[in-house]
Amino acid sequence: MSIIERLKKLINDSEVIIIGAGAGLSTAAGFIYDGEFFLDNFKDINKKYGYTDMYSASFHNFETSEEKWGYWSRFIYLQRYKEGAKPLYKELFELVKNKDYFVITTNVDHQFQLSGFDKKRLFYTQGDYGLFQCSKPCHNKTYDNKEAIFNMLDNLKDGLIPQALIPKCPVCGREMMPNLRSDDRFVEDDGWKEASKRYEDFLNKNKDKKVLFLELGVGFNTPVIIKYPFIRMTYNFKNAFYVCINKGFNQVPDEIKDKSLLINDDISKIIKEIKE
Repeated sequence: MSIIERLKKLINDSEVIIIGAGAGLSTAAGFIYDGEFFLDNFKDINKKYGYTDMYSASFHNFETSEEKWGYWSRFIYLQRYKEGAKPLYKELFELVKNKDYFVITTNVDHQFQLSGFDKKRLFYTQGDYGLFQCSKPCHNKTYDNKEAIFNMLDNLKDGLIPQALIPKCPVCGREMMPNLRSDDRFVEDDGWKEASKRYEDFLNKNKDKKVLFLELGVGFNTPVIIKYPFIRMTYNFKNAFYVCINKGFNQVPDEIKDKSLLINDDISKIIKEIKE
């Protein structure tokens, strides 16, 4: 039996599928962060600071808020609002839509919801590019940022936004920040807590069923969120099976080698082959 045939059988035979998605899935879906794409959209940042990719530039300590939001408004627009649902995410949804599924992801680009996945079956652990929060934070709430981001872009000039468009917290007046888990200021709002509880309840409800843990594009930057728990639960759940599809370093403990399938290949290629 080929790897694809085996994977098809695992999906078909499973009663429950739990998807764990990392940055590798969005990369496989076609999101670009560097090269010509970066230069086309951030030529000023490259010329002034020498950055060649969006990720590295996002850590820059900009001297003014006008320049910082000139960068971040473009970043958020490109990663959250410009693109619709990517074909790979839509293909993944078609693969699991008739299954009892849940998704836990460290991705913050909203692709799962855009592709048709049920919002009540998603847990975005690291935030969402589409949300702002207070930079202190002074309270436990997030805010939709679409209107603010588009307003910034409409008024962007020479890489700067007008001072009047710098987003401010409606409670304390401090500057806002993207709702991304980059330090201890990350706000876990009511929506985050409810999603976390739904995920926990889903695991408890289904732990004795034939569970397929399908890990896609998860590396070792934050393995404690998806990878290690998936491996641990595969070991603890009697009828569970673990599949990891990712280009690069993949391995599992000896204790679950007979309950796991590791595929070192392009996620997009594998998903297409499963559907064919």
